[in-house]
Amino acid sequence: MIQDLQHKIDMKTKPLGSLGILENIALQIGLVQQSLTPVLNKPTVVIFAGDHGIAAEGVSAYPQEVTYQMVLNFLNKGAAINVFGRQNDLAIKIVDAGVKYDFESHPDLIDAKIAKGTGNFSIEKALTADQVQMCFSKADQIVTAIFESGCNIIGFGEMGIGNTSSAAMIMSSICHLPLEICTGKGTASNNDQLANKLRILKECQSFHGIVSDPMEVLETYGGFEVAQICGAMLSAYKKNMLIMVDGFITTAAYLIAVHLIPEIKNNAIFCHLSDESGHQQLLAYLEADPLVSLRMRLGEGTGCAVAYPLIKSAVHFLNEMASFESAGVSTKNN
Repeated sequence: MIQDLQHKIDMKTKPLGSLGILENIALQIGLVQQSLTPVLNKPTVVIFAGDHGIAAEGVSAYPQEVTYQMVLNFLNKGAAINVFGRQNDLAIKIVDAGVKYDFESHPDLIDAKIAKGTGNFSIEKALTADQVQMCFSKADQIVTAIFESGCNIIGFGEMGIGNTSSAAMIMSSICHLPLEICTGKGTASNNDQLANKLRILKECQSFHGIVSDPMEVLETYGGFEVAQICGAMLSAYKKNMLIMVDGFITTAAYLIAVHLIPEIKNNAIFCHLSDESGHQQLLAYLEADPLVSLRMRLGEGTGCAVAYPLIKSAVHFLNEMASFESAGVSTKNN
């Protein structure tokens, strides 16, 4: 199949390799679907929201209430992800993975709440082993329902005050990199806030000691939304769906997932390079080539939404662009 796909790509009316990364994406999608004419059906971005106990230590410039307030904004279709989703015909699903708030029922809100926020990893593990398994189970149910609706390409976003701290701790633990490399401003607005955040996270790392097993890392430093994204990615891979990976937090969730099932990398499309410090090094560790670099660091799945038209372009050129033979165009001289 790989030879047939590459031949089809190479025989399009263009110089070899001239569509760059789009050619790589076309090849990847064709291989995932084992088809010379792949299709993208019912693209969906799922936003998982959860609160973090570590937020009580002052790692964020924003109060924890912003998590639930932004979920309400998603439901009211007023956030950036809603705008980009409408623009690019993406379905948007919102999941309460563990927000510290009681939401009224809403047709666009999926209730997968584990608890009202994780434990504070400055004094305890963020999640129990049972909670991680609950996250994986609920995520599988969510992805299964979306898959059964006809979706074959899914992206994941997140919302949770404190979750860049969680992602930094996960990255540092698994990649064996110092926290200085992994920790960015997140919602912090100045260098003093960043320095305070780094000091707190170093103290947390000292408290827990060396943790490197992926599941133990997830228990120690994860969030309910991070664990559910990880579980959702694993579920999507098992259904052979294409997986759009967003920014820093979702890539940290992917970092856990790829250690559990290394083959998931075949289905993962890295949508953008986040401006959040550490993401570039994390993508380098994963040997991932992001589609765009727009200095975005919003989260919410916005990187998936803005990159999706490029993914569509890869499929469309493969399916619709003329070949040298069909167009009667001469190939290059030997």
